[in-house]
Amino acid sequence: MISKSSREVELAADKVFRSAGYPWKLFCGPLVIEADLASAVRRQGASRAFVICSPSINSKTDIVDRIKAALGTLYCGCFDGVENDSTYLSVVAAAEAAKVAGADLLIAVGGGSVIVAVRGVAVFMGETADPFDLMTQYSDSQKPFSPRLEASKLPIINIPTTPTSAMNRAGSGLKNPDLDHRMEYFDPKTRPASIFLDQGALMSAPLGVVRSTATTLFAGLFATLGEQMVNPLVRGDLDQAFKLAFPAYRSLMSEPENPSLRCDLALAAFLQNRAEDDGRPMRARGPFASDYAVATALHLQFPAIGQGEATSVLHASTIRLFPEPPPLHEGMATIKALEISEEARDALSISLAIADGLEELYAGVGMPTRLRDLPVKRSDIAAIAAETVNNFNASASLTSSEERVANSRAILEAAW
Repeated sequence: MISKSSREVELAADKVFRSAGYPWKLFCGPLVIEADLASAVRRQGASRAFVICSPSINSKTDIVDRIKAALGTLYCGCFDGVENDSTYLSVVAAAEAAKVAGADLLIAVGGGSVIVAVRGVAVFMGETADPFDLMTQYSDSQKPFSPRLEASKLPIINIPTTPTSAMNRAGSGLKNPDLDHRMEYFDPKTRPASIFLDQGALMSAPLGVVRSTATTLFAGLFATLGEQMVNPLVRGDLDQAFKLAFPAYRSLMSEPENPSLRCDLALAAFLQNRAEDDGRPMRARGPFASDYAVATALHLQFPAIGQGEATSVLHASTIRLFPEPPPLHEGMATIKALEISEEARDALSISLAIADGLEELYAGVGMPTRLRDLPVKRSDIAAIAAETVNNFNASASLTSSEERVANSRAILEAAW
């Protein structure tokens, strides 16, 4: 029997992995709606494409009119009532409107809220069980459980207007004020058949909205820098995503009319998600990550606060509060990527330098860096921390709800 040293096993770890894929087509550039949307609909065997968007998309942009003209007789209607954070009632209304129109394909136009909502529409149109039985189930005594959704779903085409990480995922979280957590669903059959990164659609979103979404994207990519224990497919996608996202993010506010920056950010979001399909865990939890559950809880408790703003006020404080010393080569790789001076450092000083660098970067693009900069009172911290246990992606690996709440409260206090 041949034995291997632990070093040999470690070096080979990134060559032992599983990778998953699904059919998709990506169209990127100016006027791709006019050039390719009709053929993408026909490729799915569809003849009644139904558009779903927010009120502002239909009233303040020409995207729906462009889609209608491009599709001609393939277009069967539009629902423009999706609310921010993909509310349950607006998703139910959209599903009913799509049924009445006889839709056989759904087109999502907008940011993350709309794209997530359309996945919910596909679930509600396809499944016959009660939506409250189909959603992720939470229990005080067990880990969250997400039921399998077996029914077939209508094909989806996504036309993002922001660089949202929702563009090619399979999960959806719907806001319901009658519950103490989101209504969460996961179904691989709700992944998009096609994604259109149309230059005009990407330029239609307000600059502040794009900056907020781009902040969430950048923070997630930044947390993965320097990690070695990922497979080559993941590493390649994450490295390229960061190379696209970092310069575009830094230049976004100084070059607001540059469509290439928004395209690069959108492509980075696509690559980030593809990396997750090839083996990356859903949420980065390395030494340079923010806290996704806390940021999400803050955003859900205060809808006027974007996910990006909720991330930027927590990111540096999380690193400083829990300075998990990284392997030196990983820390130095991250220092280099953030373009911080590479003077000799130990692992702890690397972490603190990175926290300072992130804070400077966020402030430089006009993002808040302290919790007190947001419309939040210090007395709200306890309620925000309590909300963090109601998040499937963050809760699955917790040892206890009490630990989650205590850690969350400490982060929020440090960020104040």
